[in-house]
Amino acid sequence: MFESWIMDVRYAVRHLLRRPLYAGLAIATLALGAGGMASVFSISDSILRDPLPIASEDEVGVLWFGGSWREQEFLGLRPGFAGFRQMGAYRPDDVTLEFAGQPLRLIPGVAVSSELLELLGTPTFLGRTFRTGEDLVGAEPVTVLSYSLWQDLGSDPGILGKPLQLGGIARTVVGVMPQGFWFPSPTTRVWTAAQMNPDNRSGRYTLVGRIAEGHSMAHMDGPLRALANRLAARFQYPDPQWDKTRNPAIRPAREFFVANVKPALLATLAAMALILLIACANVAALVLGQIDARANDISVRAALGATRQRLIQQLVAESLLLGAVAGVIGAAVAVAGFKILLVSLPLGALGETARLDWGVFSASMIAAIAGAALVALVGGTALWRGGSLQSVLATARTAGVDARGGRLENMLVVGQMALAVVLAAGAGLLVRSVVNLRAINPGIEIDGAVVIDTTMPALLSMNERRVAVDAVLSELQALPGVQAAAATQRLPLRSSGDNWGLNIRGRSELNATTAFRMVTHDYFATTGMKILGGRGFTPADRAGTERVTVVNEALVARFFPNQDPIGQVLRTLDEKGERIVGVVSNAAEATLVEGAVPARFVVYQQMPFVYTQVSLVLRTDPGNVASLVKAARATIERKGQQLAVQETSTLRHIFDMAVGPVGQVVTLVAVLTALALVLGAVGVYGVISHFVQRRSREFGIRLALGQSPGGIVRQIVARGAALVAIGGAVGIIAAVLAARLLTSLLYGVEATDPMSMAGAVAVLLIVGMLAALLPARRASLTDPASALRES
Repeated sequence: MFESWIMDVRYAVRHLLRRPLYAGLAIATLALGAGGMASVFSISDSILRDPLPIASEDEVGVLWFGGSWREQEFLGLRPGFAGFRQMGAYRPDDVTLEFAGQPLRLIPGVAVSSELLELLGTPTFLGRTFRTGEDLVGAEPVTVLSYSLWQDLGSDPGILGKPLQLGGIARTVVGVMPQGFWFPSPTTRVWTAAQMNPDNRSGRYTLVGRIAEGHSMAHMDGPLRALANRLAARFQYPDPQWDKTRNPAIRPAREFFVANVKPALLATLAAMALILLIACANVAALVLGQIDARANDISVRAALGATRQRLIQQLVAESLLLGAVAGVIGAAVAVAGFKILLVSLPLGALGETARLDWGVFSASMIAAIAGAALVALVGGTALWRGGSLQSVLATARTAGVDARGGRLENMLVVGQMALAVVLAAGAGLLVRSVVNLRAINPGIEIDGAVVIDTTMPALLSMNERRVAVDAVLSELQALPGVQAAAATQRLPLRSSGDNWGLNIRGRSELNATTAFRMVTHDYFATTGMKILGGRGFTPADRAGTERVTVVNEALVARFFPNQDPIGQVLRTLDEKGERIVGVVSNAAEATLVEGAVPARFVVYQQMPFVYTQVSLVLRTDPGNVASLVKAARATIERKGQQLAVQETSTLRHIFDMAVGPVGQVVTLVAVLTALALVLGAVGVYGVISHFVQRRSREFGIRLALGQSPGGIVRQIVARGAALVAIGGAVGIIAAVLAARLLTSLLYGVEATDPMSMAGAVAVLLIVGMLAALLPARRASLTDPASALRES
């Protein structure tokens, strides 16, 4: 038995070497399908299914109103959270790491309540987590390090008890978390004990709870409603927008972390699965075509004594050989595709947790090989089923394989076309969504603007922070090509945040909030926001002068309809308030699709405090952006001794991120669609070529009897178009059923959009007709005399 298999493998090698085009197409198709599927599935599986670094993660959830809980609320309810074993809180808190004589280093981190790390259930690598009381005002500042930060600091096992200068504060290291642990982001490298104040009403925290024994995540309505009732009894929520007593809810930890990337991952995974199916169908059609082309050879071998089992064994050996070679090439495709996908997919920080799973690659390769081998079995059985050797030889002489083989090839092509229509329709929906999103006017000039996000040590006084910002802005303004420079605590398109209460002098209490932005004088000129009335800020608006504000159109429309707002006084900090001196055009202060929200702007020099985190914006010519990014970063690291750079970016990049996951995944899906079209075209070409080859004598006779070459071409192209049309009809039905996967990625277009469906079929029809044109032209050039001699 083994000797026969060895002989068949040798024969398969010789046969494939004699037909390099067939072998190359089959190997490349299998390698692309299997390797691509392995890379996509590896990323999806590791992000969506691998355990989170949380013990019993199904017991941990994130409460509603993430990022908006107040210290006052959390401490007022602590520790009595009914239905929960433990409740913790955290907020973003990137800090500077300071060593004498060295530039500031930015360390991504979070400030947490004392329960949080214990709640997550992961034991420390060194030391301990936080103790009760270490998260209150006046407690000794302590910190827990990530494993990677501990390594960067020299992997000192004696680091416990030593101070680190973090954020301008000497914090004692009490623990090191194990390798692989992260929360709430894989980029987090340090956890500091939050200094919570029972009187602090600033809403910055997210609450995380571990449910009590006997409760399940799906049945927490009772405890959550009890929690909302306690909030209503203790706190006032006059503005419905921030009323935490409404619609209490909890999201499982996994859903909270992966919700933003899940739709894009599933869409890409589905697209790659379709590619793999198309690839298998394509290889199957190629194998059937080879059976057709080798009908005479197979007939002769049968006449010399080869059994049906031995003939089929040879076909299977060839399929396995194709799969083995494709596996080697597919491994390289998987590695390269994995790296490309990590950059192309909207994974954010979760991309750091992805890993390439070779088990998935092996499974997809086995499936592809099994598919090709199955087709070889079906083809061999169809070739010899029923009929004597004489009839088989006659069939081989007159028409190749019988009609069953042709029908099977046709069915494979129809299947490929149906799958390609599903992919093309999905790509069309995503493209239309991206076009709609990019057509939204964000209210700022996104081209030619560099953004540098920075942070300062928390220990700096408010005046020292102002001096640091002014000094670095002066340095940046002097750089070549800089037309304007400004600073703000929050840029547009970066989600809602910093919403402050608003009242108007001379009116009753409004109990309303609006976006509140602290900016420097040239902010509007730098971002491209237009002054529509009154004036903007001037150097005369400084500390010690009357506090002024500029408001946007949305604020005027809501609070001053049919009234001139200039001169009105808004009360925010005290009774003196801020006099409105100008009206500015709307910008997308929260998200791209949310629309304009009421916003007011104040000069940070007139404010009693300055945030430690400041975004610097530089306006330049669009062609100078790349060089300015490098120059600005170098200048801050050299001159801005009190600022550490968090990130350098551009307003264009921020806009692209605001478009959302669909903006990143659309390019990848478009590439996969193009690949599907190419594979579909190859499939149509192969089937029509085999059809022409089987009926070459018939076409010669027709030409001899007077049929025009153009008529032959039209007949064959029509056959290819019919296959595509049937596949398109099946594909539309499948696309309508599958469109629900894309619903969360779509904007301004229905999942069953007829234009996208029709466009997909039209593109496939054109591709199919072009693929059929070449063999059709070859058939039209058949020599009638040769055909008659062979008849």
